[in-house]
Order: sequence, then C-alpha cells, then structure tokens
Amino acid sequence: TEVKSGPAFQSAENSKLVAVMRRDAQKAKDYAERHQVPKWYNTLEGILTDPEVDAIYVATPPGSHLEVALEVAKHGKPCYLEKPMARNLTESMEIAKAFELLSIPLFVAYYRRSYKRFLRLKALLDSGRYGQVSSVQYRLERPAPAPGATPAGWRQDASISGGGLFVDLGSHALDLLDFLFGPLQLRGAAARRPEADPAEPE
Repeated sequence: TEVKSGPAFQSAENSKLVAVMRRDAQKAKDYAERHQVPKWYNTLEGILTDPEVDAIYVATPPGSHLEVALEVAKHGKPCYLEKPMARNLTESMEIAKAFELLSIPLFVAYYRRSYKRFLRLKALLDSGRYGQVSSVQYRLERPAPAPGATPAGWRQDASISGGGLFVDLGSHALDLLDFLFGPLQLRGAAARRPEADPAEPE
C-alpha cells in the first residue's frame, strides 16, 4: 500500500483515501500522516462504521481475508480484496456468496489485466495476426531456503498464506494466462524436496 495501492486511491478519478486501519495504532497514525490521510483507526469496526468510507480495500495476509471480508459485507460496503482471495476454494466461495447474496460489489486485486502492455498483447492474440497459440510455458521459481532456515515471513506459513509463494505470486500468473489464453482448464501437479516437512508449503 505504500507504493502502489495507497497513492493510486488518492490519484484515481472519483477516488479519495479518507481513512486507514491497522491494529497497531501507532503504525496506523504514522501511515496516515505520511500519506496525508485524514483519519486512521485501529479497529475494523471503526473504519467500517465511518460514514465517509464508501468502500474497503483489504490488504491483510490471506489468513484473515474471510473474517474481514464477511464483516465488510455485513456493513454493506463494496470490497476490494487483495490477492489471493483467501487460503482455499472453500473460503473464497464463502466470501463470494456473502457479497452475491447482498448484491454488493466484490473485487480481487488481479490488476495486471489492465496493464497497457497486456491489453495490447491480448488484442494481438485475439486478432490472429501471429497465428494460433498451441502451447505456453511459464516458469516461476525462487531459491529454496537452506535446511533449518527460518521461513521468509507469512507467505511460507500455510496457515496464513494457504500455500506458500505459488499461491501468493503464482496466482497473478495464472490470472494473466487465463485472461490471455483462457478459460484455463487446470490440471495440477506439485513436487517437493524429499527432506521437506510435509506440513510446510513449498
């Protein structure tokens, strides 16, 4: 939110960032002051009941998306939910159903579809100018942590992220591939190091 989302909400047409929320009051205040945001809160209830707040952007790790999104729906406010939508399909469907039942807009932050370069690529692909695409290869890899190393934050904690770096970063790639070549029919496979703890995501 420091570099992309926060400034974008301030500069987008018909948009204004009027309040922010973090459980740590000092961090919420600091963010608000540095980004010229008029109000800050350290409770979810506070920002959800602010009459000046028309919509909510949820930028927490996925482990709290279900709880927070359902509260946003209860308060009748549109929600822009950071990707991945939740830790798994069950949680994602529960969120989607809550907003659908109340006819409240729900968006997930797969914004790369709107990048000019990808819109141009989509137009070229759809035009058939370069023929028919028969195969696409995409590779996403990161060095594995050394045995015994401390995991790199919540993204490698399955109870919070839902599935490690693939779910967090790979979901962007899957969404983009679906946009350019879809709809995708997913048939998955996974591999892990023989010595890896089965409770830890790759």
